[in-house]
Amino acid sequence: MRNEGPFPPREAASWRRARRYGVPAWMIERATERRLAGDWRGACAAAGIDVRFDLAAVARNQGPAVAEALEEDLRHLAPDLLRWHLPRVGRGRDALTPGQTVLLGPSHGGPRLHLTTPWWMVHGPQRLALRFGTLESSSQDVHLETDWPYCSFWRNLVHDWSGARHLWDVRHTHELLERCGGGNGRAPFHDPDGTPRPAPQADPGPADPAGRTEWVTALHDAGDVEGAFAAAGIELDTEPFDLPEYWGADPVEPVFLLSRAPLALTRLEPEIRLLAERGGGARYWIPQTQHAALLLELGDRLRVRAVAHELWDDPWAGDSPPKPLRSAAPLPEAVWRRLPDLDLLRTGFPPERLHPLVHEALFPRAPARPAGPPPQPDPPAPVRVRCQGEWHEVWFRDGALRLPHTAEEQRREEAMRAFGGAQSGCFAAREAWRSGTGQLPRALRAQRDDLMARVHHGDTPGVLALLDAGVDPHVRDTRGRTLLHKLPLLDHEALLPRLLKTGLDLEAQDVERRTPLFAAVVHGGSPALVEALLEAGARIDTVGEIHEEEIGLYRLIQLLGRDDLRFLADRIEDEHPGLLDRDW
Repeated sequence: MRNEGPFPPREAASWRRARRYGVPAWMIERATERRLAGDWRGACAAAGIDVRFDLAAVARNQGPAVAEALEEDLRHLAPDLLRWHLPRVGRGRDALTPGQTVLLGPSHGGPRLHLTTPWWMVHGPQRLALRFGTLESSSQDVHLETDWPYCSFWRNLVHDWSGARHLWDVRHTHELLERCGGGNGRAPFHDPDGTPRPAPQADPGPADPAGRTEWVTALHDAGDVEGAFAAAGIELDTEPFDLPEYWGADPVEPVFLLSRAPLALTRLEPEIRLLAERGGGARYWIPQTQHAALLLELGDRLRVRAVAHELWDDPWAGDSPPKPLRSAAPLPEAVWRRLPDLDLLRTGFPPERLHPLVHEALFPRAPARPAGPPPQPDPPAPVRVRCQGEWHEVWFRDGALRLPHTAEEQRREEAMRAFGGAQSGCFAAREAWRSGTGQLPRALRAQRDDLMARVHHGDTPGVLALLDAGVDPHVRDTRGRTLLHKLPLLDHEALLPRLLKTGLDLEAQDVERRTPLFAAVVHGGSPALVEALLEAGARIDTVGEIHEEEIGLYRLIQLLGRDDLRFLADRIEDEHPGLLDRDW
């Protein structure tokens, strides 16, 4: 029987979706092609990473030696692999963890190469920014962002990957095998050719790193947390700890807290020692929940204890990081977490869907994967719908959901709907697809989710492929947002003309009364997108809702500090001066 390990189903689903949608095959192919051609900027563009610095300016300000070393790193940067390894929100969500900074370049007391994930909430654009400079002081203030029970994550965490080049530098990707707990030419739970293998029945000892990782992981899988820590040589403080009074809960048992934490136990101490050797100190912490964290202290042995952290009423004004952790540094997730790919493989994830560089590092003797174009999204299959006491099939073709009903039946149904009659069966399914409300058949809902996941991750080629396959572009998500509302996430130059040609409404409103233009302003749409919507005829005198409060575009631009949209504010001033005095 396959050992699925302590990988909760929602976490496994998060990582499967992140692998499928977050780094699609076409992105890996294009980024690799540009990297091999020496075009690091083109590779970053293919991987959805905006470069926010200029090498010539670096040479002028920092000197040619610094610029040359930086350019050497950039030539070996695999931006698609970097995106592959970035932390994800989890809890069923596949989005990048917002508000994170990942240090790539070495520290010399000056500017550093670093990457930032988007500040927007988890439903926002998934574009990344590559920068060279000193970190802003605000990035050292750690805050907990909570939308309990749906998600919780820490903003402004700084992850130091300068000593983890196997996660992004092609000169070091072979090191992944050892850094994930493998050794002797094989990854944990696998033979060198990728064939799965069972966990050992006893501790094989330090001479077999992969086997020892398997043994420790098996203990953890079985619920023997203390045994797993002991086998890894880590001292675990099992003393329960109290939460602040306002939580009103019983003391927390550290063993319970750690029972499902995906800790890379055999690699924790070696990785922390590597960080300490690079000047990172001997005390680190790992966020766990909205009220607890792990404190790791390095001495002769690594010691781990769970502690309560303090929340504050105003996270933007409170002391941070939390008091018990002030003298400790956050431990990068890529250091403390088991490699998600290995956990996914144990749940049946196909090895061929791994990133090619990851696959090559984990399975050095696996047969070479056949070359060929990246796979296209599967054409949506027909869906069975219960209608009029029978099972009917509905299907997408030529941009519409086709129904097995005559033109007369459809005219009669539309007339009944016009007079307030309720729709059912095939007609209700089509209406739910186009309105975002009502009951959508499960298979059709899965097809909508697939499309929206590609939209969320900026997969414009994937979206275009589905539209080419006949998917109805008049779809709305459960918040009433159309594909026009989603353009800040996509390449609007490729999609906007096509969507307008199919008849999508520029003034369609979602459940918050936001039009596509309003959504572009709110969700960081580029000035080019805003200009394109204006040229298409979008109205500028619209009102939308922000936190259930009405606001117009002029005031919205001011509140968000969108200085790049000053041209829109000027146009509102010229064409609708009366709106400026409204209480919006």
